[in-house]
Amino acid sequence: MSERTKPQSFPVFLHGHGLKYEIECILKAFVPAVRFQFYYDDLSLLKESVRFAAIQLRPGRACTYFYCAVSLGGKTLRLAQRTEKLYPQENKQQCETIICKMLFRLLQELTGLDVPWGILTGIRPVRKVLPLMEEGLTQEQIYDTLRRKYWISDEKLNLVYETARVQRPLLQQTPKNSIGLYVSIPFCPTRCSYCSFVSHSVEQAKKLMPEYIRLLCKELEIWGRMVRELGLIVDTVYFGGGTPTSVSAEYLEQLMQAVEKNFDLSHIREYCVEAGRPDTITADKLAVLRKYGVDRISINPQTMNDEVLKTIGRRHTAEEIVESFRLARSFGFENINMDLIAGLPSDTPESFHRTLEQVLALDPDSITVHTLTLKRAANLFAEGASQLDNPVREMVRDSIAMLPENGYLPYYMYRQKNTIDNQENVGYAKPGKESYYNMLIMDETQSIFGAGCAASTKLVEPNGMITRVCNYKFPYEYIAQFDQLMEKKQQVYEVYNRIREQEAANAEE
Repeated sequence: MSERTKPQSFPVFLHGHGLKYEIECILKAFVPAVRFQFYYDDLSLLKESVRFAAIQLRPGRACTYFYCAVSLGGKTLRLAQRTEKLYPQENKQQCETIICKMLFRLLQELTGLDVPWGILTGIRPVRKVLPLMEEGLTQEQIYDTLRRKYWISDEKLNLVYETARVQRPLLQQTPKNSIGLYVSIPFCPTRCSYCSFVSHSVEQAKKLMPEYIRLLCKELEIWGRMVRELGLIVDTVYFGGGTPTSVSAEYLEQLMQAVEKNFDLSHIREYCVEAGRPDTITADKLAVLRKYGVDRISINPQTMNDEVLKTIGRRHTAEEIVESFRLARSFGFENINMDLIAGLPSDTPESFHRTLEQVLALDPDSITVHTLTLKRAANLFAEGASQLDNPVREMVRDSIAMLPENGYLPYYMYRQKNTIDNQENVGYAKPGKESYYNMLIMDETQSIFGAGCAASTKLVEPNGMITRVCNYKFPYEYIAQFDQLMEKKQQVYEVYNRIREQEAANAEE
């Protein structure tokens, strides 16, 4: 096994600072599928380490010294830099940028790898572009700014700029005092090998289901009262999970009745349900969705290769995906998304290309291309070293070329930790078929009220401050501690009181 594929510990020594997050992200881009062990202001194990990264920051009288050393593959490289006095407590971003660029240079030379996103580690790259657009910078100026600051490749600059260009006018249409409503149904027929979501098979959760649905309806009632009292507008409704359609048509109707009863839906721009797994889609469930005004659904094949479907633990075939899609069209659904994953185990660039062709032949309204991510809670994480030669970049490039050629433009994007080959997830849509919920949850300019287990409520204030109120992760916790959980919602009133005070103060000025 090569140096790059050994699933062993990798010690990282930080001296004079605690800037762990950005450093770990840079290391993961070059040295994936390993466990990083961080040591703070302790260099005692440095000489004993076969491979390591050491990053030191030492303020002096006239300047601050930055020192970086990396040992990998039997070779050690070092860089040193001095600059004006910078302290992490006062100049965190500047210190991070200097350290990340030094570390990036050393890792690039040691591994020979091309990391297309450069030192940009954030999960929302579009948010780096939108402010520059607001400043009135030209496309060329934006490229030059981001290329110089983050060392992003032209390929990714083109992708993120085009995404921002499509997204910007749509975000500007967001109604004031509006919120998105997220409803969590954390159940699936089976758990896929790549999945880390808090989801439970329907077979295992049958005993919990009636009480979970009852309490979820009660939480929707509580949220509905709060929305009315706070004078808010419901802009989008999104049923996610899990796979919401893994529950019965009766349960779906019960939940949608609760939404209809407790919220004014006259202003919503989007009502979306993740139908997800084709083996959960039936005529009676689609009829319920249509009855209650659902206008967008997701049917997610992930791949159209039957062998790959078996490998990842799916209990359906590509033909069943086609049948479910056509059934949904027959019920009048005119906004259907389909999710794909580039880099699934046993998939190949040729097979992924055929998947793209087959999905395009169905003519969905949007297609979201995810990159395989090795998450700790997923079964695949333990096999991370086996994924290091995954040809995912070729698959991603194929989608970047093919989808716009067929009328699908990128409209939202996000990145994740431990993504194979440091790639990204991109939603493509035909003009007018973009998901407002997807854009707004990534842009973080609209509050999201989350109902159900593992749902996160995100409260956005005018000054950009975000408060999160998280529900318990597991259904049994949600059920057992429901009353205590609902007490946490008082934080919502506190935040909105603060928002009202800010608005009043701004009006006086």
